Amino acid sequence: MAGLGIDLIFRIAAVGILVSVIGQVLKYSGKDEHAFLVSLAGLLLVLFWIVPYISDLFDTIRRLFAI
Repeated sequence: MAGLGIDLIFRIAAVGILVSVIGQVLKYSGKDEHAFLVSLAGLLLVLFWIVPYISDLFDTIRRLFAI
């Protein structure tokens, strides 16, 4: 993984916008539980995209300090 690509940043932003719109619609229709689940699903999706980059960061730090 060379670095954090602009494509990933745009995907994260798109998920954030989509989750917030769907969450607001669900809250105003009285389905707070579903709005929470949509927010949680969005968070998990983004975390699955980010975890490889975090792992790569920790590997780089470990190699840098020779731990």
